[in-house]
Amino acid sequence: MLDIIKAIILGIVEGITEFLPISSTGHLILVNEFIKMSETTQFTDMFNVVIQLGAIMAVVVLYFHKLNPLSPKKTHVEQHETWVLWFKVVVAVLPSVVIGLLLNDWMDAHLMNWEIVSAMLLLYGILFIAIENRNANRQPQFSDLNRLSYKTAFIIGMFQLLSLIPGTSRSGATILGGILIGTSRYVATEFSFFLAIPTMFGASLLKVYKYFHHGGTFDGMQTAVLLTGMLVSFVVAYIAIRFLLNYIQHNNFKVFGWYRIILSIVVIGYFGIRTLI
Repeated sequence: MLDIIKAIILGIVEGITEFLPISSTGHLILVNEFIKMSETTQFTDMFNVVIQLGAIMAVVVLYFHKLNPLSPKKTHVEQHETWVLWFKVVVAVLPSVVIGLLLNDWMDAHLMNWEIVSAMLLLYGILFIAIENRNANRQPQFSDLNRLSYKTAFIIGMFQLLSLIPGTSRSGATILGGILIGTSRYVATEFSFFLAIPTMFGASLLKVYKYFHHGGTFDGMQTAVLLTGMLVSFVVAYIAIRFLLNYIQHNNFKVFGWYRIILSIVVIGYFGIRTLI
């Protein structure tokens, strides 16, 4: 029962942080320092990735009509535009698929720690503030998602590679990349949402495969823990997405940059003192 409560807490953390540019993986790594489930390390590692599917399903639900190329409510032109959008998403996700598969085991072994997370929180916090200041009086080249070129989509996908390092934030890297190459905040954010769908489905399938490949199994409690985390992350992410879309229509991302900087200082201070003690 205690693990169910922990799964609820982790689901809340995941739901809040998956689409806000503050790093869901980084937050889960930090929270796991304080809230450890009684399950094996292999199950916990798989859990931390697969609960993100719950958050991703919130995007699917919110954008189902926009992402459905077969919707009878769409004209032929709108159906064609939807197919083109999906092709752009596929182009953008290719870099992460290739590099992620090649480096997955190495990253699991060397990067999943508070030192890396705190460094990336700090670095990208500074970058968010610097880039927002740089773009304060600039007009975006792309204010319509349908006008996004394949080249631009691929470049945004290259920025997503940076998020393979925990603490970076998948949404943060792709949003920053989009803004840097001329998209509006809204377009960068929406494309980041859509790019998350194949990215996190693929990452989850890989984690589940590795879990079973190394002898893992699901008993009744583990299944309940995983489903609880996914359900909670779905509900919370649904709310967080709607908040973010409303927020960026009238605000920039600097507040998230400051949040990252403050959190990194707190983390470094806490673990630094704990190490000395």
